[in-house]
Amino acid sequence: MDKARIGFIGTGWWATANHLPVLKKRADETGDVELSAVCRLGADELRQVQEAFGVPYGTEDYRRMLDEVELDGVVVSSPHTLHFEHAAAALERGLHVMVEKPMCTKSADARELVRLADEKGLHLLVPYGWHHKPYIQEAKRQLDAGVVGNIESVLCHMASPIRGLLQGLDFDHEANGGGLFAPDPDTWADPVVADGGYGHAQMSHSLGLMSWLTGLMPREVFAMMTEAESRVEMYDAVTVRFEDGVIGALSGSGDIPEGQMFQLDIRIFGSEGMLLLDVERARLAIHRHDGRDQVHDVAIDAGAYNCEGPPENFADLVLGRDVENYTPGDAAMRSVMILDAAYRSAKSGVLERV
Repeated sequence: MDKARIGFIGTGWWATANHLPVLKKRADETGDVELSAVCRLGADELRQVQEAFGVPYGTEDYRRMLDEVELDGVVVSSPHTLHFEHAAAALERGLHVMVEKPMCTKSADARELVRLADEKGLHLLVPYGWHHKPYIQEAKRQLDAGVVGNIESVLCHMASPIRGLLQGLDFDHEANGGGLFAPDPDTWADPVVADGGYGHAQMSHSLGLMSWLTGLMPREVFAMMTEAESRVEMYDAVTVRFEDGVIGALSGSGDIPEGQMFQLDIRIFGSEGMLLLDVERARLAIHRHDGRDQVHDVAIDAGAYNCEGPPENFADLVLGRDVENYTPGDAAMRSVMILDAAYRSAKSGVLERV
């Protein structure tokens, strides 16, 4: 394949701040990507996106786009609760898919997307940017090589400066990546539209990374959540039992002050030692019971988020190039399985099966 023809379903804040600009730049510089079609609600906004990124086809109906335009791949950036519908429709038509996190909000839907992609031999990718950082990829290589032995316990914490976003307040999109449009407050703050708060909005990142690094499959979840002048949860405290008796403590907070760096801290404990991974004060350290420790030389700011990696990776995969999918649907599926059970547990007050 000489050129990847890409369509977009949902082109609001983040799609116009990141995915479209990254792939537009690649199209202009290398010519191996074509921005073929966009779909979003609002005729004026649709026209604005087409003009800004030079996209020839636009529609408010994603079905028309999939029926009428020759495509190779689709980027889905619609509201959380529409991800499954849009991604499944594209996969059913034999198209590779990059779907924003959370991949979807229900375990059954996540499993179905992975099944569809596997059955049809398609790439399914969720744009987790930290997976593209070299020192985090090194952590994955070390864990795959068994550096901590059999994993026995994991700790995973994330915090972000999104209190106002989860409260439905005005969001300064110019200071947060730009884009043509500010995010619709309901996308993040309405419990019906968002189907959750900080868990879906941000812990989908940390749980996707933890799942990719460890390969752990969740089985049981107990969770407590609380709001903070919001209709969706701001804080999450989650306990998980994985297969083979592995246990995990997972936490999230949407309330760090503006301007502070994201916190994402993962600690993996095993029969032969532990691996410590941090993005706020970038760190990769391995300490083993036999004393064969590794403290990797990582720049203090190496954990800054990589926004360009996922769409570039997606384009390469669509083109059939021999590259790894660093953010596969399988890892995102396990993140959804944890969060779905966590939301059910927070509501029921009891341990929930995945």
